[in-house]
Amino acid sequence: MMWDYFIYFAIASLLLWWGGAVSAFRNRKTLTYALTIAGLLIYAAFIGSIWITMQRPPLRTMGETRLWYAFFLPLAGIIVYGRWQYKWILSFSALLATVFTLINLLKPEIHSTTLMPALQSGWFAPHVIVYMFCYALLGAATLVAIAMLLPRLHYTLHTTHYSLLDQLVAVGLSFMTLGMLMGAFWAKEAWGHYWAWDPKETWAAITWLLYLGYIHMRRVTQKHPNPTMDKAALWLLILCFCCLQMCWWGINYLPSAQGVSVHTYGMK
Repeated sequence: MMWDYFIYFAIASLLLWWGGAVSAFRNRKTLTYALTIAGLLIYAAFIGSIWITMQRPPLRTMGETRLWYAFFLPLAGIIVYGRWQYKWILSFSALLATVFTLINLLKPEIHSTTLMPALQSGWFAPHVIVYMFCYALLGAATLVAIAMLLPRLHYTLHTTHYSLLDQLVAVGLSFMTLGMLMGAFWAKEAWGHYWAWDPKETWAAITWLLYLGYIHMRRVTQKHPNPTMDKAALWLLILCFCCLQMCWWGINYLPSAQGVSVHTYGMK
């Protein structure tokens, strides 16, 4: 399946995801699930098609990882909707999926079918896919945190909001940990060491520790309620996600990573 056909898959998926978001606000749950899942299946069909066409996982370039992120966002959205019935999360996930899809339409960055020897490891695909799912879950958590910081909602926060946040972060951090372990095994296989404090590895460690810090802050405030610390935890969660962006694509632009890091995504 050639990249030229992506626009058709993208339009169909986005229309279905937006249809699901609208249906959620109209309390039509069955239609919401049907439309969102149909959009996911169409998007997954394209990813699978280019995987077959290129004879490699579409995970090598930044554009290819954006494909997975745009796919996992609505998946995370429908999981949150199904578990906690937050209608607005589908609108936000559809909006972000639209943004990442439009970026890929304008700047696909999907090119050669070849992979360098290090990327031919069996750890490559699961490592990146797990990370993309983790990014989507933590992205959804960040949206919830921002919504809770809005003045209109600040004084009407419910325990369920924090329960949602805590569970999203806990699951997201679990997948991040799994992705880091897979990356360590992959590094040992490809380069002979588990960890080398490469710029991306350094930012990954910083991000992991910050999310762990959020979890510990929440444990403290659960035992000793403190509105100020609760609000600080929300801001910490936003900082965590900013560090996550640095870990994902920001290092491509760091001078210290140029010609040094083995983790910068290929642009060609």
